[in-house]
This record gives sequence, structure tokens and C-alpha cells, in this order.
Amino acid sequence: MNAPDLVALVHLVGFATGIALYGMLAVMIWRGARRGSAVAPGGIPLLAAILGLIWNAGALVVFGAHDFGLGELSPWYTALAYTALGFLPAVVVDASTRTPQRRPGPRPLAIFAYGLSALGGVLQAVSVVRRDALSSNGLLLLTLGYALVILFFAASARRRRESSRALTAVALAAFAVSALHLSRHSSANDSWVVELIGHHASLPLVLVILYQDYRFALADLFLKRALSVLALVAVVVAAYVTLVAPLIGRDPDNLRIGVPGVLLTVWIGTALLYPVLRRTTDRFVDRVMLHRVDYRRVRHAIARSLSAVSAPNEALDDVCRRLGAALVAGTVGWREVPEQVAGLHGSTFATATGPRSAQVLVPTNDAPGFVLEIASLGAGRRLMSDDIALLDTAAMLVGRRIDELRVSEERYERDLRENDMRRLATEAELRALRAQLNPHFLFNALTTVGHLITTAPSRAIETLYQLTALLRAVLRRTGDFVTLREELQLVDAYLAIEQARFEERLRIERDMPEELSDLLVPPLILQPIVENAVKHGISPLRRGGTISIRARLEPDAWGDGERLCLSVHDTGSGIAAERMTLGRRRGVGLENVENRLLRYYGDAGGLRITSDPAGGTLVEISLTAKRRLAAVAAT
Repeated sequence: MNAPDLVALVHLVGFATGIALYGMLAVMIWRGARRGSAVAPGGIPLLAAILGLIWNAGALVVFGAHDFGLGELSPWYTALAYTALGFLPAVVVDASTRTPQRRPGPRPLAIFAYGLSALGGVLQAVSVVRRDALSSNGLLLLTLGYALVILFFAASARRRRESSRALTAVALAAFAVSALHLSRHSSANDSWVVELIGHHASLPLVLVILYQDYRFALADLFLKRALSVLALVAVVVAAYVTLVAPLIGRDPDNLRIGVPGVLLTVWIGTALLYPVLRRTTDRFVDRVMLHRVDYRRVRHAIARSLSAVSAPNEALDDVCRRLGAALVAGTVGWREVPEQVAGLHGSTFATATGPRSAQVLVPTNDAPGFVLEIASLGAGRRLMSDDIALLDTAAMLVGRRIDELRVSEERYERDLRENDMRRLATEAELRALRAQLNPHFLFNALTTVGHLITTAPSRAIETLYQLTALLRAVLRRTGDFVTLREELQLVDAYLAIEQARFEERLRIERDMPEELSDLLVPPLILQPIVENAVKHGISPLRRGGTISIRARLEPDAWGDGERLCLSVHDTGSGIAAERMTLGRRRGVGLENVENRLLRYYGDAGGLRITSDPAGGTLVEISLTAKRRLAAVAAT
């Protein structure tokens, strides 16, 4: 590649890069002004970005037409481009002297800079009118004038905040104009190095500005792509030097076979290599230049930490803490909203971002909703696509976790309500069963007293007193359990009444170990069975019979404890299976006992009846053995 072609390539790449960078700066400043963000004291206003854009666009047209042989354009295009570049240092000086601490009023240094740039522009216009080349006096005037401006600015800005940033911007802007002396308009006689410094000296200015105030935007939108392209160009040049160039120097007869194949191989290889170079460049810029965290790890860390929280507030606090560290944000918080967020209506999930802030609506199925608020981003940071993607993912994860916690809480509350309803229903049913049993016992006992009044009046009064004491004891019982001793006392009182009626025809046998007396049983669990034994087993026989009442402990097949087995056996005539089924369905006592055993013990309680016309009837009750402390704790 000869020197003119290399110079043309430098102009093309340099001015195109300048257009991209100054255009990026102009767009970001314009967006920031629309959103109401204040420009930093040392920042560059929109006018400076536009001037840099005019210079690079105009120079690209002028030098492109000259370098690629498209003819010479009107000299006014060149004068306009040079005048725009000449005003660039003045605007930078103006912006650098505008500080919040300074009182409103004229600023001599800025006025001098504008006057100097205007005079340089006039000299360029006069030179065009005279049909001369560019005015070297105008360029010399700008160079000497801005050298003085830099000296005065450095002396006056020594005590101001951010003076080093402002001084750097002014020096680079002045250098962009002064470097024009190094080259001439005709680039045919200048090397590419001279042309690069002379006509593209405005690039360091915009790079410094973008790195200082829009570092993340510069890296995301330009630097990553630029470095990827440069790395690819380096690979291509290395492949050309090491593979293609040696083939070209060989026998020309082999060029038609070797060179195209090698070029095709290099082309395919570079196409496959570019994604790897792009990923490597992205990691380098994010980790080394911007000190960004690995967003993939942040997402995984957020997901893991959210799985351990137990309340929506904890989930939101944890996400805000992690986002604040990842985004270098001064403030990351959340707030509750009743339905939707103003400005985010029309979608379940949305993100509203500004230059240094963001509001992220957390997607939840039910109200109230939540909004993550990010503000005061540090290090000149702006929220870019990766940052917004992180916010969206974090909001989605925390919203999903909040929904899970709400569903779990609703299930827990529903289970509590159902358990309460079942408990209340069981208690109501038990009260109904006991209310049903008490009148049944009372009616049968009064029938016995009535019979004694007609058959043995002398014993009727004494039996009536016993019945009164018995009924008082029955009606006074309100707890769910009584001791076996208390239940047997009630059975003994009832049998005493019946023995007054049947006399020697009713015989009682008991086998109740004393160590079982403190076990707890439901009240009136034995009395209805004993009453049935007297009524259906002993009463029909003229000879009477014997009722045996026994208690024993057995291993519990339902658990590791023991079971209490109560049995009532009478020596009556027994009953057939059909009559027993019909009697259990129509009667009150046995059905009541079975229902209460089911409510108190479930499948662990049972009632079994065995009847033999020759051997009488045996009723067995099986239930879990409970002591008083265990029963109290269970209730």
C-alpha cells in the first residue's frame, strides 16, 4: 500500500471515528438535557459536540473528495469545517468557566476565547473570498491566542474544583486547532503520521470527555466494538504477513492455486474468530477498564439468596443491597405501590430509566406491588443494556419469590383456618354427643327409680338420693377427659341403683389394676356399655347374671406407646348378629360411644362386640393410653 492510499485510509477511519464519537456525545447530552439532568461544571455542552461533529463530517467530505479523486469541492466547505474546529476551544473554555460557585456576570476569558475564534473564522472567510488557500495567519492566531488562554486558565483555575479536568479539556481543544499547522490541505506530500496528528487531533478531546462523564456509554457503545475490530484487523494483518505474503513472492504460476485457497481459509477463520475476540474484548473492558462485576454471577447470587428469605421485605432488601454493589449506585431502595406505577401503566412488567436513575416495577400477581428505585450512580455511570437486563432479571426473580412467599403464607393461613374449623366442628359434635348421652342416661335412671317406687317404696328414697348425686356428677363434667377412677365411680353409682332394683339377680365382678386408675378416658365411655349389659343381658333372665368389668394394658400397634383395653362381659342370653346390627343402628348409647371414640382417637380407637347365645355378650373398647399431663398438652 503506497503512502497516498494509506493517508486516505487514515482520513476515512479517523473522520468516521470522530463523527461516531462526537455524534454519541451530542445524543447523550441532548437526552440528558431533555430529562432535566444538569451538566457537570466541567462538562461539555451540546454546542461543543455539534462543532466537533461539523468538523469531522465536513473534513470527511472535503478530504474524501480529494483523496479518492472525486474532484475539489468549494473552498467554503473547507472554511466552514476549519471555522467549526476553531470555535471548539472557545466553547470548551466557556463551559469550563461556568461553575455553580461563580456569580452571574461577564467572564473575560470566555469572551476573549469567543472573540479569538471569531477572528480566526473571519480570516478563513477572507482567504476564501480572495481565492487563496487556507489562511495560515488565522491558524497561527488561534494557536498563539489559545496558548495564552491555557496559561491564564491554568492560573485562574488552580483553586477551583475539578480544575484538572477542565484544564485537560481546554488543552486538548487548543491542541486540536494548533495541530493543523503540522499538515497542509494537500495531503499528497505528508506522511500518514503527520496527517493523523494534524487533522485528527480532536479525537483525544472527545475520548477524554466521554471517559470522564460517559465512561460506561463509551465502553458499551464504542470501545468494545472498536477494540474488537482492531483485534480482528491485527489478526488479519498477521495472517497476511505470515501466510499470504510469502505465497505472493513465490512462483507466479502457483498463485492461481495457492493464494485464493489461503485467502478463503483466512477469511473463514477470521469470521469464526470474531465472536471469540468480541467476548474477550467485552470481558477486558468490563473487568479492567470499568471494574464491572460479573452480571451472570450476580444473577445466580440473587437467586440463591432469595431462596433463603422468608418475607417479602427481606427479599426486597437483599436485592437492593446486591444491586447497589453491582451498579455502584449511591441509592437503591424500594417502595410499595397499591396497583401500578405512574408512567409504567399498560404492562405487568416495565422499566423506566434515566441517565443516572431507574425505576423497575416488580412483577407480582397480586397487589400491593413494589418498585425498585436506583439513583445516584457513581463513577459517571449510565445505565446501559446490560445494566437494564440485570435490573429486569432481578425484578423478575424477586417478584417470583414474593409470589411464592405469598402463596405459602396463604396456604399456611388456609390450613390454620381449616384446622380451626375441623377442631370447632369436632368440639361441637362432641358437645352434641354428650348432650345426647346425658338425657339418655337420665331417662333410663328415672325409669329405674320409677320401677322401685312401685315395687320397693322403702328403697326408692335412698335410690333417688343416689340418683341425684349421680346426675350431679354427670352434669358437672365439662372436660374432654376424666380419669379411669372417676369413670368407674360413676359406673359403680349406676350399678348401685340397678342392684337396688335387681337385688341378688345382678352380680358384679371387677378387675381394675390400681396402676391404671390415673389413665384418662372420655367421660361416660363405660356407663352406656354397662347399662346395655344390664338392660339387654341380665334383665330378660329370671335367674339374672354376672357383669364383669376389666381393664388391661397392651402394646400399641399404632405407635411405640401402650393401649388401654376396657371390656364389659355379661352372662346373658346373647344376641344374634342381625339383631345386634339393627340395635346398634337404632340405639343411642353404643353409637354415641363409637362416634366419640372416632372423634377423640380416629383409627386408633375402636369398639368391638362379640355375642354368643350360650356365653353372653362381650364388649371391648381399645384406645390410646394417656396420662393426665399428655392429655392436657394435647388439648
